[in-house]
This record gives sequence, structure tokens and C-alpha cells, in this order.
Amino acid sequence: MAAPMERRRFGRRFLTDPARLFQHNAWDNVEWSEEQEAHARSKVQENSSQLLPQDKQEEYEVNAKRYWDDFYKIHENGFFKDRHWLFTEFPELAPNRNPCQNGDSLPECSNKEESSSEELRSCANGHCSLKTKTENELNLIKSTSKICTEDLATQKYSELNEGDGDYPGSSASYRILEVGCGAGNTVFPILQTNNDPGLFVYCCDFSTTAVDLVQNNAEYDSSRCFAFVHDLCNDQSPFPMPDKSLDVVILIFVLSAILPEKMQGIVNRLSRLLKPGGMILLRDYGRYDLAQLRFKKGQCLSDNFYVRGDGTRVYFFTQDELDELFTRAGLEKIQNLVDRRLQVNRGKQMTMYRVWIQCKYLKPAAPQP
Repeated sequence: MAAPMERRRFGRRFLTDPARLFQHNAWDNVEWSEEQEAHARSKVQENSSQLLPQDKQEEYEVNAKRYWDDFYKIHENGFFKDRHWLFTEFPELAPNRNPCQNGDSLPECSNKEESSSEELRSCANGHCSLKTKTENELNLIKSTSKICTEDLATQKYSELNEGDGDYPGSSASYRILEVGCGAGNTVFPILQTNNDPGLFVYCCDFSTTAVDLVQNNAEYDSSRCFAFVHDLCNDQSPFPMPDKSLDVVILIFVLSAILPEKMQGIVNRLSRLLKPGGMILLRDYGRYDLAQLRFKKGQCLSDNFYVRGDGTRVYFFTQDELDELFTRAGLEKIQNLVDRRLQVNRGKQMTMYRVWIQCKYLKPAAPQP
């Protein structure tokens, strides 16, 4: 039997012959012409020329949790696809991965989740016209007693940290935290793929509804996973694990949803949770991504920061901005790449230029005395 074919990381399918454009779903590392770059800058200048009034901006910040709860109440776990591509881009998530689990998927599929989902989110104009919230849609959400409120969680975690070091996952040898877990499209593939008996996965989200969906999933195993509600923007919002206890922190399309002025404090705090030698893994939206160009006037909150039609927000990064955030938090760059991808809708004969940034930043070992 032939050995299974290793999935390839992004960056190896090049469009050298324009006549072959619609032969595949995606092309990697697509070079932009000067005209295309100028057009993108012009679109951003146009859609950011009219900022939302300050009172509206404050409303989106104050009600951010409600908007994300509404999002997950409507879509439940059907919006994002499971992110199996993570093990190709971030092998740190599957240290004991069995080679036969790699599969023979082509790289064009590795980021299908972002393309299909963001197309739905942004729609034609950056507006997402959510379905009317009917009684049936709201009834899709099952009530649960498993979710702690922030106050109860604070008390519970404080008791754990004041004790003898016994906290969820304290006996694990490899600990991963996913921040902004949504309905579990990263967590469950990790648990299914990584067979390390010493693995423990934490996952948190701003949205109580999202954490509810994770905890009620048939794949949720409290002996290997701990899901909890957490507000990254609240310095007093507790984590269930102590500082210097994590091997990996995952940020997948999460940092971009946060008010830019609060990003540095959040990265600093996550850095403190890492063990020396631990790593933050990030993938997020890059400057001039298709989603940014689709926004219309009146949706811009500040430079490169926008609000979608459903009330959720998104920022579009440069490599330098992310590098500054992580290095200021005391982390060292391992990887900081732009993934410029040309996605193709062969049925509609449409092309879509996506820009994502992928990063790995390491917490250095403590200096020897």
C-alpha cells in the first residue's frame, strides 16, 4: 500500500498560466500588480472616509457580547467548518499525530472555512443581513446549567488558585488554550487528532451561547477539555489556569474582533500564561483582504477597523502591527507570513483575492542566573 500523501502547507500552487485560472479553487502567493494595490488603497480610503459617530461606536463596544451571542443563537455550530487545516499550518497542535491521519487533501482546501464563511459574513457590500430572529431560531438554543457566570467563575477560579495548585488540567503535560473558541471548530479537531494522553485543551469565548454549544457537543470530554466564558477585554476576568502553565495559545480570527486600543494588554496577558518555550499561534485578516474592500461608507469605526451588518467588528492587520504587539509582550518571532490567496468560484467564474496573516511567537526561556 502506498504511503498516505502529506497535506501541503499554503504557498505551493502557483498560477503561471492565466489560461488555467479556473482549473483549481485557489492559487497561492498571488503577486499583486501595482494597479491592484493602488485600487485596494483607493477602496479603503473611500470606505473609511466616513466614520461612525462616537456614540454608535461606544454602543458596539458596550454590546459586543450581545452581538456575538445573537450570532451563535442564529448560526449555532453550522457557520464555520472544522479547521482540520490547522494541523498542517500548526503542527504544534498535534505533537503525537499519526501520519495516516494527515489525509491527502489538496492545499486549495486548507482554508475553505475562511473563504466560505467570510463570503457569507460580508455579503456583497460588507453588510450581512441576518435572518429575522423568529421564535423558532431562538428555540434552537438549549438552556444549560453548565455555564458559569463571570461572578461564579471568578469565585471558583480564585478558590482553585488559592489552593494547592489543583486546577482543571493541572496533571496534564501539554496544555493548549484556544481563545475565541466559538462553537468548537478548532477544539474538537484537536481532541480528535491529538492522541497524547497528557494533552489538556482549554477553550473560552466571550459568548455564553458559544460556550454552551461546545459544552453540549457530543464530543465534549471534560477529562480532556475545559470550556469557559471569558472576557478578554476585562483585566479582572479570570483564567482557570495559573501563569506560566500553557504550552500553546491559539488565536484564530479572534484578535481582529477586539478594539485596537485593547489588543496590547490582551497579548501581554496571554504571554504571561505561557511557559518558557510556549508559543502563540495566530491567523487573522490582513490589510486589503477582500472583506475589507467590500465594506461601504458608514461602517468604518477607525483606521482599518469596521463593523459588520450583524454588529460584530473586524480589524485588518499588517505584519508589522502584529510583530509589534507580540514583541512588546516579550515574545520572539518564529513566523510572520502573509498568505495572499486567489480563490476562484468556478461555477460563477468569479475571482476573490484574500489576504491572511499567520504568526508564531515564542516565549523565550528565562535567562540563566
